[in-house]
Amino acid sequence: MSFDITVSGPALSAVERVVPQLVSDLVASRIAGQDPTLWGSSAEEEAARRLGWTEAVVISEPLVPDILALRDKLRKEGVNHVVLGGMGGSSLAPEVITRTAGVDLTILDTTSPGQIGAALRDRIATTAVVISSKSGSTVETDSHKRVFEKAFRDAGIDPTDRIIVVTDPGSPLDESARADGYRVFNADPNVGGRYSALTAFGLVPSGLAGVDIAALLDEASSVAGRIAVDHPENPALILGAAIAGTRPLRDKLGIVADGTYILGFADWAEQLIAESTGKLGKGILPVVLDPDSPELSKNLPDLQIVRLVESARATEEVEPGEIEISGTLGAQILVWETAIAVAGRLLGIDPFDQPDVESAKEATRGLLDSRPKPAPAAFVESGVEVRATDSALTAGGTLDGAINALLAALPDDGYLSIQCYLDRVHLAEAVNLRDLLAARIDRPATFGWGPRFLHSTGQFHKGGPAVGVFLQITAEESRDIPIPDRPFTFGELIRAQAQGDATVLAQHGRPVLTLNLTDPAQGLATVLSLAGRRG
Repeated sequence: MSFDITVSGPALSAVERVVPQLVSDLVASRIAGQDPTLWGSSAEEEAARRLGWTEAVVISEPLVPDILALRDKLRKEGVNHVVLGGMGGSSLAPEVITRTAGVDLTILDTTSPGQIGAALRDRIATTAVVISSKSGSTVETDSHKRVFEKAFRDAGIDPTDRIIVVTDPGSPLDESARADGYRVFNADPNVGGRYSALTAFGLVPSGLAGVDIAALLDEASSVAGRIAVDHPENPALILGAAIAGTRPLRDKLGIVADGTYILGFADWAEQLIAESTGKLGKGILPVVLDPDSPELSKNLPDLQIVRLVESARATEEVEPGEIEISGTLGAQILVWETAIAVAGRLLGIDPFDQPDVESAKEATRGLLDSRPKPAPAAFVESGVEVRATDSALTAGGTLDGAINALLAALPDDGYLSIQCYLDRVHLAEAVNLRDLLAARIDRPATFGWGPRFLHSTGQFHKGGPAVGVFLQITAEESRDIPIPDRPFTFGELIRAQAQGDATVLAQHGRPVLTLNLTDPAQGLATVLSLAGRRG
């Protein structure tokens, strides 16, 4: 099995109409040849330095022996636990790779003090940490590095023996890490973060944790030839057309794991799709679904369903209007990357920039500099502080009423985004909010852990169609953690990230309801109970 795709309904009509033109325009071979003119003159400069992922397998293969040699060295020294500090593409790819392989990797793509503290207390004596940042200036990742350096020193361990850095050549992190004596792996600078799964960003933490990364690259290589040719059966052209070529456009894409051996693929694809396409008021909203998610029974006209299955069936056997895909993980990664590049051409946008991601970062930095007190809550109920960017959401004076008001604000073509700035290890049940609230509305609902989604779907929320309403959940954690040589703590950082994003969303005209849990466990139980009610 390498990669197979079956399309039906509107997606099939799109493929039959669009793919011949893609073939005629030599789109596949031009992507493989790294032609930056495919997405228009305004995108040409960015595309010219973002197409290195098309040859990631060839470029990455020489890294494999060095990664495996370091893994063996660490194991001989008694290191049997790997932590990854990274955000966005630096963490999402290693997560799906290691989960699918059944390999343990502790991922820190968070600034939650509770989650950070748990990682610091977990097997520090036998832990190695991968610090992964493309830009070399990511505030979350820099904070992870600082706090683990202190933890290792406190344990009598030289941090340079245990911390491995992955970054672009010449980045601030590259220069400082090399000067301090850390082991550094450089990634291809001509690959954007969300396209970096098959580069050092995906391979170093996965390989050190124990994944057979050579086999992963072989899986990708097995499909590389098929997606580089201008042929109507090219699976990347078919997928790109099915995603972005329907008329009218089905601009919500539900991704369902339904029999595939791959674990967590939709979470990785979510960033690739949302950050690549959500701009200029356009985009495809990825929605991570389960086989029993409420949306699947509602036949929403703007929701295209993609099922990841063990084996794709014939067209007449596929659920009407759906897409079925089967394939190995490496093949899936490469096909989807190419398909989303194709989708960008069809949508008329640059799939390689992220113009609205920086806005939330700038707002966070401003809040960390000034550190204003939070605005007074509109009201407090059962230990939950309720705030909103629109006073109409809190006018009823009850928590249940505020949730109902937010759901009532959904436009006919809209979506609900649930954003939880919580400790996702100890408050994992928060994910149940998605299905509970999706069952109450006739629209798609998405779920994101903050602040990690700021590096992925955050672009779509601000740059895509202005049809989202946002439920933001924050918490007062009992123990905070200082960040060495920084004037703020992890608790202050995560609060600034949530507040900054809410501010930017409001500036874009998006309604935001913020629920701050003064007692995280009890407050979450209250919100879950209310979410299950029919308003």
